[in-house]
Amino acid sequence: MRWELSPEQADFRTVLADWLGDVCPRDTLRGWLDAGDHATFAHRLHTDGWFGVGAPEDLGGEGGGLVELALAAEQFGRHAAPSSSWLASMVALPAVAAVPDAAKALFGDGAVVALATPAGTIPGGDATVRAAGAGLSGSVPTVLAADVAARFVVPVRGEKGLELHLVDAGRPGVRVQPRALTDRSRSVADIELDGVPSTLIQADAAEVLARCAHRGAVLVAADALGAMVAMLDATVEYVGQRKQFGVPIGSFQAVKHAAAEMLVKVESSRSIAYLAAAVVDAGRDDAAVYAATAKAQICAAGPVAADSALTLHGAIGYTWEHDLQFFYKRALLDAELLGSPGAWNDVLADRLPLVPGPEMSSKGGAAARAIGCDPS
Repeated sequence: MRWELSPEQADFRTVLADWLGDVCPRDTLRGWLDAGDHATFAHRLHTDGWFGVGAPEDLGGEGGGLVELALAAEQFGRHAAPSSSWLASMVALPAVAAVPDAAKALFGDGAVVALATPAGTIPGGDATVRAAGAGLSGSVPTVLAADVAARFVVPVRGEKGLELHLVDAGRPGVRVQPRALTDRSRSVADIELDGVPSTLIQADAAEVLARCAHRGAVLVAADALGAMVAMLDATVEYVGQRKQFGVPIGSFQAVKHAAAEMLVKVESSRSIAYLAAAVVDAGRDDAAVYAATAKAQICAAGPVAADSALTLHGAIGYTWEHDLQFFYKRALLDAELLGSPGAWNDVLADRLPLVPGPEMSSKGGAAARAIGCDPS
């Protein structure tokens, strides 16, 4: 099937793409990433009114929904924008919505909120932080945007089961250690908590984490789609210019086939991403299946497209001076961010009725339960 955007959504995509072209051109982006500067883009995103698009107005956002957020994520991926703070906050939004003051600060002041789960896993119930007396203690590795977050939503294994707590990043006892990524357009950091006071979020922790996981799967998939679009565009331009034997290499049949395969991946991924966004946003019972399909299929296609693009460019495509390397690295990180394609395929295998519950793998069952699926 082919997903069709509404005229308003198509206009939104066009205007955002134009804004990103002005604010985040490749030379400017390269300067930001050389300096490790993500704050400049985050500031413009907030002050120019784009940060709250797709978030409910009653929380201080600009209105819209997950389809609009997916459209934004696609454009951020297409421009390799340093958007970790935006992505982390939009993934954590279901938890933030339960704390009105946190939502007000997020959209009013740009106070980034990060979900304190490892960036390479599906957000779920495997909490490593414990409630100890009056505070929280424990560590969480590789948290997305933890280096710029003002607050953390921390899954905690309490006496009565899984809980969610809100922690101010500036509290004594909070230590944040940034980690370097090959993809410099995103950031992660390790978090350590030592007796840190917190606010209990009055919500069903498992349900909220499931919603966060579904949103994250859709948005990372849309980001990967944007990176694939950029790589396809760059590859088509390059093979039309480079010549061998006196003719453009784009005239060779093998090159045409490779580019055509990239195009098929882009078009099929676009339909999957937008449909999944609409289903998850509607809160349907099968939201987990659509979110898992988007993350597994699109983020598996991204590295394949990246390898094709790099092959057609040759070694120059991976040099820092060439733009292709931004998107190559982005696609590879998207494949692992918030759960690998394999982890989400396990969710699908356990959720779909083709596989009897008793025969499911323990790994897949845990993944399914983590995002709110009943694998039995």
